[in-house]
Amino acid sequence: MNAKERRRRILEEAWIGDAVLCLYCRSRILRNDGTLDGDKFTRMTSNQFLTVFGDPSEVEAEIGRVYADGGLQAAFGWIEAKLMPKFDKQEAKRNRPPHRKPAR
Repeated sequence: MNAKERRRRILEEAWIGDAVLCLYCRSRILRNDGTLDGDKFTRMTSNQFLTVFGDPSEVEAEIGRVYADGGLQAAFGWIEAKLMPKFDKQEAKRNRPPHRKPAR
């Protein structure tokens, strides 16, 4: 398989992986937060976040392959195990109150 064919295949797998990731994230936000939170959804699915794990298309392609091989529950399990610990850590930092220097 040449580089152009390989890239096309990755993008096809990523297209499906992106859809699975979006469904997972929306379901998780509703389940955990009980609300519609578009900003959080954007943070969870952004290329900026996925870059932490490598090329965003490659990460989404991996999700697509897991989905193709094992179905939705397998893909959701992969996302929960591989991506969400880092996301949760980032969110905890994001939601922490700003550090204040003690008064003298």
